[in-house]
Amino acid sequence: MRLRTLLETTDLGLTLLTGGPEALDRVISRVFTATLRDPSRYLSGGELVLSGMEWWDSPEASDAFVSALAAAHVTALGAGTAEMGGGPVPSHVLDACERHKVPLVAVPVHVSFATISERVILGLASSRGLDRHRSLVAAVPAGLSALVEAGSVALGAPAWVLTAAGRLLAGPEMAGDRRTTLVRRVLRADRLPVFAAGCSVFDCRGWFLVIAGDHRTWDADEQAVATEFVTLVGLERSRLDETRRIENRAAGPLLKVLLSESATQAEVQSRLATTEFDGPVVVLSAVGIPAVIEELLASFPGPALVGAVEGETFGLLGADEPGAVVAALKETLRITSPALRMGVSVCPDLTSLRTAVQEVRHARKLAELSASRTSIVVGDEVASHQLLLAAVPDELRRSFRAKILGPLTAYDAQHRSELVRTLRVFLEHSGSWAATSAELHVHVNTLRYRVSRIAELTGRDLTQFADRVDLYMALQI
Repeated sequence: MRLRTLLETTDLGLTLLTGGPEALDRVISRVFTATLRDPSRYLSGGELVLSGMEWWDSPEASDAFVSALAAAHVTALGAGTAEMGGGPVPSHVLDACERHKVPLVAVPVHVSFATISERVILGLASSRGLDRHRSLVAAVPAGLSALVEAGSVALGAPAWVLTAAGRLLAGPEMAGDRRTTLVRRVLRADRLPVFAAGCSVFDCRGWFLVIAGDHRTWDADEQAVATEFVTLVGLERSRLDETRRIENRAAGPLLKVLLSESATQAEVQSRLATTEFDGPVVVLSAVGIPAVIEELLASFPGPALVGAVEGETFGLLGADEPGAVVAALKETLRITSPALRMGVSVCPDLTSLRTAVQEVRHARKLAELSASRTSIVVGDEVASHQLLLAAVPDELRRSFRAKILGPLTAYDAQHRSELVRTLRVFLEHSGSWAATSAELHVHVNTLRYRVSRIAELTGRDLTQFADRVDLYMALQI
């Protein structure tokens, strides 16, 4: 399908903003909806890229995004402004498209990306005039499972759809270890599609279409059918996104009230009245990646909302058995191992939701201190003082530790001593001389000497409770 054909579809109301008449003859091979700042790993050329532009907040961001599209040789960029209140496309976006020679198409607020994707797919199927393509399109109204079954028949190979969390959405049974292998391989791939575990894996807007066999050996017709298959599965995901977007409109205002220090409980209750929550709520916090949080919550029954406030993504899930949900989240993250550091808090009833949101932010900050690639910290499994420390700015924490423990670390480095370790063990044993000397394998008189040196260097008296608290807190940072 040529770009001209799509622009001439009057009920879509698309407008070419940049590119000129020469752009009209560009060929569209498929539609891709971009939810990432750099989607280039999912692009192979010839795509009509659709973007909601909600995160195009500067000329630099626009230039980086458009230059990536140009390098991938996309056909055009479709700009939707619904998330921006329906205003005009920002001038810096137009400038970037002119500069990198990427045709820019304005999408009216009332036209969904799913509708555009469906028109392109129907146009491609019509122009190809092949029975296999028509059978794929005919299966769309019956849902994802019917579509995957039709795609398997068209390609003569089993096919599956997996989420980024490794959940099987459609297709025959697949062993858990195989799903784990595929998802981990995909999440670590530089580009898609990728061949892994005897299958070709394609991106479908955050879902993964898995087709048995090596796509690198397919003939031109098989490649064309696979491309359409991928686009149709992506269309199903787009429809789900449209539904989620409507549901999640309540998330932003609710989160802003929950995070506001000046908001009253009455305002909180007013916002909660627009949701379906009525019992225990599991609250998640991570930086960015709302799509991954959505996929994690989609694995569980119950009402769910996902929203972002100043770059921090929150997920709220109504759960009758929140403990079971937390355990399942841990297992899912262990299996898929995405680069994700997340805080989790359990709210037993809606009156404590505000407290849970604050707690989950501190739990997330603790998770970010972890050296592991994936970390999940649950608020009620963490000592209270650790949550308090997580609420303190990084610079202040480092200053506090350096002020109290700096003399000890310097002394240890110069004399190859173990004053910091001695202090830690002494406090862990509540000041017991016998237990501490036994664990350190030193005479009690040696221990007394070390403790006197610690007191001298830090200016803290270890017989005083307040001084012990200072030293213990510094050791936790």
